[in-house]
Amino acid sequence: MKGVYVLAIYVNKSLNVKVCAQKNFSLEEGFYAYIGSAQKNLEKRLMRHFTRTNKKCFWHIDRLLAADGVSVVKAFYKEAEKSEECRTAQSLGFAAFPVDVFGCSDCGCRSHLFHFSSLSLLENACLELGFKPIVLPCQ
Repeated sequence: MKGVYVLAIYVNKSLNVKVCAQKNFSLEEGFYAYIGSAQKNLEKRLMRHFTRTNKKCFWHIDRLLAADGVSVVKAFYKEAEKSEECRTAQSLGFAAFPVDVFGCSDCGCRSHLFHFSSLSLLENACLELGFKPIVLPCQ
């Protein structure tokens, strides 16, 4: 299945995430939504994000999820074309604070990572956009 997903991420303390030589992101404690897509195997991509060990860091989100005190607490998906990824990022940008240029190096979006004031607001935003919740594997 191909589609778009949203990871609900909890950062339990302020931290800096270095994603490459030129980019360093400062994040405050709280809930974040990360929007991504998979055009071949959505299930495999999601399982990759749910796994914390023995994986190479290819994307910004890999660096964030590898940091201490960071965990995926919920996830949502929608069967859709890749273009839905950017439409979702634009929609969530009206409901939360973007972390500028995070996760959007291959498009013109402002960000694909957004800081929400609460988990319930993040969940409601995803459901209103037609995303379905995913049951997370035990971690």
